[in-house]
Amino acid sequence: MQSRLTGLWRHPDFLKLWAGQTISSFGSHITRDGLPLLAVLTLSATPLDMGLFAVFAAVPVLILGLPAGAWVDRLPRRPVLIAADLARFGLLLTIPFAALTGRLSLGLLYGVVAVLGVLSLVFTVAYRAYLPGLVGRAHVLEGNSKLTVSESLAEIGGPAVTGLLVQWITAPLAIALDALSFLISAISLGLIKTPEARPEFRPESAPEASGLGALRREIGDGWRLIAADPVLRALAAGQAGHAFFGNAIGALYALYAIRELGLSPALLGVVISAGGISALAGAVLAPWLTRRLGPGRALTWTLLAAGLTNLTIPLAGGSPLLAAAVLIAGQLTNDGLMVAYQVSEMSLRQTRVPDHLLGRANASFEFLPQVIGPVGALLGGTLAGVIGARLTLLIAVLGILGTAVWIAASPLRTAVFEPAGEPLPAGD
Repeated sequence: MQSRLTGLWRHPDFLKLWAGQTISSFGSHITRDGLPLLAVLTLSATPLDMGLFAVFAAVPVLILGLPAGAWVDRLPRRPVLIAADLARFGLLLTIPFAALTGRLSLGLLYGVVAVLGVLSLVFTVAYRAYLPGLVGRAHVLEGNSKLTVSESLAEIGGPAVTGLLVQWITAPLAIALDALSFLISAISLGLIKTPEARPEFRPESAPEASGLGALRREIGDGWRLIAADPVLRALAAGQAGHAFFGNAIGALYALYAIRELGLSPALLGVVISAGGISALAGAVLAPWLTRRLGPGRALTWTLLAAGLTNLTIPLAGGSPLLAAAVLIAGQLTNDGLMVAYQVSEMSLRQTRVPDHLLGRANASFEFLPQVIGPVGALLGGTLAGVIGARLTLLIAVLGILGTAVWIAASPLRTAVFEPAGEPLPAGD
């Protein structure tokens, strides 16, 4: 059996990282879905109260997201990951403790959501910068695929698990299980034995600056790198366009499906679940597709195909069952294609960006959808009030398709992984 294992299956330290991330991915879904349930069931939250969750989650990330990249580039990444996991473990324990002592409040939940968002962002930026050093840049595609498989499984099973846990043991205790998942993740990271290279932080410009001036210039280094590299620039433009139009679709999807197509909430849940299954397939097939076509062509063709499958949304109609069937057909193709795109996109980014800039470049890429996405959702909702949801969705779908066509004509279509051929680190 051992002789049949290949690639990262034979890398013990990656397996530790993967195991910890798989557990914490399921745990994160418990909190993501459990906090709103806790607010509604225990604290009688109003619609306005629920809307404020999104505000408290987004604002701290927008303020601290870019500095997080500079901090990550200054520090060894693995200790940052462990510290973020331990901080999330302690933070989430405040919720069951407050529930047991009668001190649970919406203010506490808002505070937890805000701090949790920042810690999760720091973790994401750090672990995407840490992966190439752990497995070697030649193996980031396989690593990202395996990690995305875990995220897809959590997306499929997480909501159901959360609902059962909230019903059986109450929301505060369910969130305590999420806290435990972060502790397990921290332990798995602590068991990794592959030595991490000492961070070689060097600002790309004005190294004599200090304080806030230095931080601004260091943050700018990430943006300047993206602007100077035509491939990274195309990736950023694609991400921005998809975030803008995709959030417009996301803001209207449920309303359109229920009010205009006549789907029941249960039938809509079936439609969305089909996307989770497709995402899992996309994560599994991404390495094969990327190796067969090359990263540039894989990225452009998956984005074009995904843009075309989005047409099922505004074209759906007829009876609720027929409309649901059309939407399911779109979900079964679109979500898988987009996950395959995201795995290849992250891998290409990790091979093109120098190690000492990975934190800042990743933070810049993470920042774009945080800023542009809500604008698209707001404009989509506003436009739908004037011309209707179906026509607005058609415009948004054509916007995504136009972005894909522009990307296909960019230098991204001929991009390759750089550098190639690095040996697989030995691990244990």
